Amino acid sequence: MQLDGHIIVLILVFAAVFTAGQAAFGLLTVATQKRKVNQRLKVADRVDGVSALVMELRKQRGLNAAGERGKRLRWLSDLIVASGVPYNPKKWALYTVTAALVGGMAAFVATKNPLLSIGAAVLIVLFGPIMFLKYMAGKRAKALGFQLPQALEIIVRSLEAGHPVPTAISLVGREMSDPIGSEFGMAADEISYGATMEQAIERMAERCQHPDVDLFAATVRLQAGTGGNLTGLLKLNANTVRERHKMRLKIKAASSEGRASAMILTSAPFIAMGFIMISSPHFYGDVIHEPVVKYGLGILGVWMFVGNMVMRRMIDLRL
Repeated sequence: MQLDGHIIVLILVFAAVFTAGQAAFGLLTVATQKRKVNQRLKVADRVDGVSALVMELRKQRGLNAAGERGKRLRWLSDLIVASGVPYNPKKWALYTVTAALVGGMAAFVATKNPLLSIGAAVLIVLFGPIMFLKYMAGKRAKALGFQLPQALEIIVRSLEAGHPVPTAISLVGREMSDPIGSEFGMAADEISYGATMEQAIERMAERCQHPDVDLFAATVRLQAGTGGNLTGLLKLNANTVRERHKMRLKIKAASSEGRASAMILTSAPFIAMGFIMISSPHFYGDVIHEPVVKYGLGILGVWMFVGNMVMRRMIDLRL
């Protein structure tokens, strides 16, 4: 069997491009991981003293500004802290305005309607930052749940080696990557700054807002109040957290069919409309201005939103 030379050249070009893409992706992934290994250690290199480190870390997490926003915006303060995004209102405002301008221009180009473009820009300004913070908080919570058993095992091994508890906590802050590394590092810094271990772990639980971290804080409070073998309690805690993580994965696998159905049913009308608009642009163009069509599309959109909310409740299984 003989292959055409042109086909061989195309195969080699494809292989070269694929290899170059894989190499570039690998370099970018490694660079990102090294850049985000532990933000607290980078801050520690720039400041002098534990007090300055604690204040700078609290400032980056938005903890110093939380009381200034008042009780009415406490949910926003908690969301900012849980997201782990560096607190910089000026930079956030610049990004939000830029995204609103781009979204408004895109809506105007697509619809030629200035009111819709203004509405799109306003929606981006109002809900864009909140959705981004919610996404980052969810991503960070997932990483915390995955890393916490490893952090507890490091603490257990350090305690079995004869180290005191603050030293074991600081070891996690030095050896593990974000987000768990910075959280335990902040707890170790607060202990060095004068806080008790119970206070530092309780503040870490308030920052993380994760049920597994709350369980770890409850274990520390229980041991501090009643005594007992902290190493054995942490071993049991690590095993419990790991089993809960496995159960979450099982729940996710069990609800995968419902999530796939929700995505297909939601995207199918838009995909069909897109194909129709491309193949026959005047299919809706001649009747799009009719009131019946407008109201009908609006009702369909409302029913689609209600259906998505129902499907979300069906697949939103929490442990």
